[in-house]
Amino acid sequence: MAVHYWLMKTEPTTYSIDDLAKEKNQTTCWEGVRNYQARNMLRDEIKKGDRVLFYHSACKEPAVVGTAIVSKSGYPDHFAFDSKSKYYDKKSDPDDPTWYMVDIKLEKRFDKPVTLKELRERTGLKEMVLLQKGSRLSVQPVRKNEFETILKMAKR
Repeated sequence: MAVHYWLMKTEPTTYSIDDLAKEKNQTTCWEGVRNYQARNMLRDEIKKGDRVLFYHSACKEPAVVGTAIVSKSGYPDHFAFDSKSKYYDKKSDPDDPTWYMVDIKLEKRFDKPVTLKELRERTGLKEMVLLQKGSRLSVQPVRKNEFETILKMAKR
């Protein structure tokens, strides 16, 4: 099965790559996604072994800060069923779940983040979903060449 590539956004004040690095086995579930398009990717497309660009958004300098690997394919987001969770959704039914999540494992923290400004300046990345006007999804597909370009940029 072919490896696919993704970008996952998070606000570093909510959950950062440093938080992921502190987790047991440097692994966490990617919960709380409440957008149907992103949910469909989590449920149907993102698979164990896929590669992830870990992106800090809504901060002073948005940037790709590292990479992760999907360690568990999509499964129901159990936080949707927990009335004490900020991700609770009273309409979601455990027998027919609305929301899904995946698990990711830290692969590498970049020594120097690849900033949004640098991504915008790179000719080969002009078609990247992240850089398209109005693109706000927290989970986005990334082309293999885009992923590889960003890895090279991180090694500068």
